[in-house]
Amino acid sequence: MVLLLVLQIGARAQQIPHFTHYMFNTYTSNPAVAGTFNFYQIRYNNRFQWVGMTDAPQTYLVSAYGPHSSKDMGFGGYLYSDITGPTSRLGANFSYAYNMPIDDMYRISGGISLGFMQYKVDGSRLDLGDFENTWSDDAAVLSALEPSFTPDASVGFYLYSTQLFVGLSAHQLFGQKVSLVPDMDQSKTYGVNKLRQHFMLTGGYKLFLNRDYAIEPSAMIKYMVKSPLQFEVNGKITYSPPRGQEVWAGLSVRWQDAVALLIGINYNKKYMFGYSFDYSYTGIRKYQSGTHEIMIGVMFDKLK
Repeated sequence: MVLLLVLQIGARAQQIPHFTHYMFNTYTSNPAVAGTFNFYQIRYNNRFQWVGMTDAPQTYLVSAYGPHSSKDMGFGGYLYSDITGPTSRLGANFSYAYNMPIDDMYRISGGISLGFMQYKVDGSRLDLGDFENTWSDDAAVLSALEPSFTPDASVGFYLYSTQLFVGLSAHQLFGQKVSLVPDMDQSKTYGVNKLRQHFMLTGGYKLFLNRDYAIEPSAMIKYMVKSPLQFEVNGKITYSPPRGQEVWAGLSVRWQDAVALLIGINYNKKYMFGYSFDYSYTGIRKYQSGTHEIMIGVMFDKLK
């Protein structure tokens, strides 16, 4: 079936939102980050992938998280919309995290997120072309497609200090099937998509060159069940004069995928703006003009 083929192709790709700016919003990749800062913050991420291609992926995400005012715990949540052509995912997750000291320098945090995800395929946007009459079953299935809701959960651990962080997280823990066609014979697997578990290992270190400049290398390893490992390394340099606004620039390389340039500013230690441009060095570069990503953040007053 054409529909099943479309869904299986999507199942082999990464199923959770990806952002080049992940190092500026580590909470969305690890629920244990909630509560590790001493203030609440809101972040908005918008990713336009493969600009110039028809029905190219677009991702929107807004998150808010921060600490308890007196206890070593934190709370957070995020909403996201991930759209690729006729398929879309809408999700919401809410997190709780608890952190504790290991010694005078390091703390460790554990967190869990619970929420829901809606998966939808717009059958009216899937064109079977000359095969529509031949594969009449496909046309019938497309007209019967309905949004599918399913619970979602993530768990994570996060070791951190003022200069170093290491995080490990697992997403889509339930690994359930998502059925898009109600009251059909599921033995035929009409409109069934498998949600795969995703695992992320992240780490970074901030090295102060002097009182104005710091460099921060970081890396991420991502693995989705039954898919190859994905690996990326990042480097960022930050200029923070005693009087003035913090600015940064960085470079990110995703193995066998793309290279990205990042720039940004932290205005008055309260407002943050970042932009990145991804250039793919795979064969797909012939059909698109790059990926653009915008990040906007607001940081509130300290609670601790």
